[in-house]
Amino acid sequence: MSTYVYGITAASHPALAEGLAGVGEPPRPVRVLTAGDLAAVVSDAPENLRPKRKDLLAHQNVLSEAGADGCVLPMRFGSVAPDDDAVTGVLTERAEHYAERLRELDNKVEYNVKASHNEDAILHRVMSENPDIRAQAEANRQSGGGSYDDKIRLGEMVAAAVKAREADDAAQVVNAVEGEAAAISQGPESTGWLVNASFLVDRDAAARFLETVEQARQDLPHLELRVNGPLPPYSFVEPGPAEPAGTTAGADAGAE
Repeated sequence: MSTYVYGITAASHPALAEGLAGVGEPPRPVRVLTAGDLAAVVSDAPENLRPKRKDLLAHQNVLSEAGADGCVLPMRFGSVAPDDDAVTGVLTERAEHYAERLRELDNKVEYNVKASHNEDAILHRVMSENPDIRAQAEANRQSGGGSYDDKIRLGEMVAAAVKAREADDAAQVVNAVEGEAAAISQGPESTGWLVNASFLVDRDAAARFLETVEQARQDLPHLELRVNGPLPPYSFVEPGPAEPAGTTAGADAGAE
């Protein structure tokens, strides 16, 4: 029977609540595997597991319950090892790494911040900042909208001006909020987002972090900011060396 891994914690971590259930239908009972000073929160792995909402929430709930009493290194949804021995073997093999991560992430949470341009606001801004664009727009207006080529030319000018602002606008967002974060992890680039970054934040500084995001939202009205959190610190576990060997990684339970 393969083993589903929710997270890794210290062997001294308080016992989990009785009856805690995880992924699967019916939900698999959650249990703890111990190796030296470390422990893994696991259950039997269901066959053909897919990232359905019910199981994503179950994964998240196990981490929330376990994390309420101390630091847990969260594994991503779908982390499955061949068996219990494979999990405890990796705990032993990488004990120093896990212990360091537990110390570093203790009492910390993750906030993901995404930013995109507000279409109307960014168009107004590039028009006001670029006299060539204003001149072309005015010429088109005076000629009844302009020829097809004139419209294409104006569109290309605007698109280039917006593109030129992307890196600077992204840097402004990160610079505005990083002061309250202990670390930053850049997420994968995706269409439509100038910023997709995760911030590691001390629980005691969470309110201040959210205040800086709100201030950035007011200071940068041509941008739309979205915040997701607090989350377990998925982006800071260093999944390359940290996830148990032989696991398969699926969707992030904390993702939007």
